[in-house]
Amino acid sequence: MNLSKLFTSFFNSEKAGGLVLVLATILSLLLTNSSFSESYLSIWHYPIAMHTSEYWINDGLMALFFLMIGLELERELYIGELSKIKDAILPIIGALGGMIIPALLFLAFNLGTKTQAGFGIPMATDIAFAIGILSLLGEKVPLSVKVFLTALAVIDDLGAIVMIAIFYTKTIYFVNLLISLSIFGGLLFMKRFKVKSLPLYLIGGIFMWYFMLNSGVHATITGILLAFAIPFDDGSEDTVSHKLQSWLHKPVSFLIIPLFALSNTAIVIGKEWMSAFSEHYSMGILVGLCVGKPLGIVSFIYVAVKLKLTKLPDDVNWNTLIGVGFLGGIGFTMSIFITLLAFEDSQIISTSKFMILIASFISGIIGFLWLFKSLSPKKEILK
Repeated sequence: MNLSKLFTSFFNSEKAGGLVLVLATILSLLLTNSSFSESYLSIWHYPIAMHTSEYWINDGLMALFFLMIGLELERELYIGELSKIKDAILPIIGALGGMIIPALLFLAFNLGTKTQAGFGIPMATDIAFAIGILSLLGEKVPLSVKVFLTALAVIDDLGAIVMIAIFYTKTIYFVNLLISLSIFGGLLFMKRFKVKSLPLYLIGGIFMWYFMLNSGVHATITGILLAFAIPFDDGSEDTVSHKLQSWLHKPVSFLIIPLFALSNTAIVIGKEWMSAFSEHYSMGILVGLCVGKPLGIVSFIYVAVKLKLTKLPDDVNWNTLIGVGFLGGIGFTMSIFITLLAFEDSQIISTSKFMILIASFISGIIGFLWLFKSLSPKKEILK
């Protein structure tokens, strides 16, 4: 199996970005729970154009994160692991299981309560964190595992975006939505007639984002739409899509996502932090990510393999797949993002973020140790 230069760049960027993300999270937690807490928190509540700096990070800069995810998804669909149905089935089925089972487990704790809207929180996988942890294992990680985890996480994020559009849009202003979608249609028209000017697409994307922002549908979805409006052609280094994705790697991985982590993990951990574990939504998040993710990913793929719908790559066994399943339980970025959309109560949001950090930490540690052990020669757990 050969990796394209762009995939290698994407993987390496996410790998380093994941480590930066860990440091940003630790720094944010330390500052929030220190004598500098008040000054630090004021940074993210600083007013800019009638909104806070945190708002512009979540609703503005994160659109660029979704643009990069959309470009990577487009690459996967056209020339990557998802371009051939027989190769795509494995991560698609794994991602479906990794979304359905965690959501059901969350609802098992919260159905009929005011927090049931949080069912989407444990459904997401953080690409940067997951690949960052995987990279710590070095060259012993099979190529197929790297590709599978990346494809799984990209599909996972796509599922989260679809959920945001369907379940987390409360009020729609149809005029603004129609204008935004009309701009999208105009960009597709440009693509159809082979317009190659990247500035024209980006200017159109800014206007599309503005009207989407004021439509009630979350503005970051603009990033995905814009990605599919930008010409892909053959995906070579000279194409508009390739150039933009290459340019976005570093600012997204080393600026935007760390800023998101800094602003959204400013969590005050009080003396009664253990009480968080008694909340139904907390247990839904914890069990959903730590148990639901690996259970969903592995069980769905196991059934699919037994039904001969797909098969594991030659250098991947069931033991390794379980370890990857646990890495899928690192929710972080997308889980926090959905938390902000699902809940309005500041205490519930803060506690949910705390549980996401705990669950992601547990999943990451188990996934790392499991893979560290399973990638050494030994017998498989499952046959």
